[in-house]
Amino acid sequence: MEVLQKDSLDLNDADRQTIHSAIVGDLSTLIIVTHGTDTMTDTAQYLSDIEGKTIIMTGSLAPARFAMTDAMFNVGMAVAAVQAMYHGVYIAMNGTIFPAKSVTKNRDMNRFERTELTTS
Repeated sequence: MEVLQKDSLDLNDADRQTIHSAIVGDLSTLIIVTHGTDTMTDTAQYLSDIEGKTIIMTGSLAPARFAMTDAMFNVGMAVAAVQAMYHGVYIAMNGTIFPAKSVTKNRDMNRFERTELTTS
């Protein structure tokens, strides 16, 4: 199902609520969300209160329009992760699965990195 087609830099909390509502309303318990990487961590944290579902967010640090893209690898990783992880929200990027509340995007290094797990 397609929910939004919007640059992730332009997403706001109303858009995130739209995504949240679509996931909650979907009967599936295994969900993959493709999302722009600039605000992926914000959306992942916004979705983190959803219970009873495994939600894997993924995207591409090198967009598909480029000759060398990580998009297909990351989608494949998300397909594997959604089947293997416990319920919760995760980001699958470049061979690593990050819990939603313990990941940041390092823009200078153009990668995702694990942070301290927060309880909020």
